[in-house]
Amino acid sequence: MAIGTRPPAWFWLVAIMLLAWNAMGVWACIQQLHFGAESWGPHTTDYDRRLYAALPAWYNYVYIVATFGGLLGALALLLKEKRARWLFWLSFVAVIVMFGYVFGATDLIQAKGKRAAIAFPAIVAGVAAFSIWFAQYATRRGWIGRR
Repeated sequence: MAIGTRPPAWFWLVAIMLLAWNAMGVWACIQQLHFGAESWGPHTTDYDRRLYAALPAWYNYVYIVATFGGLLGALALLLKEKRARWLFWLSFVAVIVMFGYVFGATDLIQAKGKRAAIAFPAIVAGVAAFSIWFAQYATRRGWIGRR
């Protein structure tokens, strides 16, 4: 299809849902930067506080790239810009680095258990991967393509 093909209504619904998801991620990132492990909810444990305190300084920067990259990707998608795809890729790589570090360099899985430790990160990575696929699909269909 030619670039400039009008996207279907469900494209806008998906793009808005991705924007909302990524906006929540940015909010969580800002909260974590401001409040630390306490931002993780009312059930924050001493283990959670120690884990957060032990994270290297670069971890927060990668978190910023992951969340803001996703938000900017969703905005680019809504603006029908093909840069959405590489912004989603940037976010996805940052997500993999973040969770790769946490799972590879800490005892999180042993402390929390496999199911508790992996469930939410798997959802985050899945949405990030879907975002890349969706932006590529929209580009192939000609729904996005500027810049």
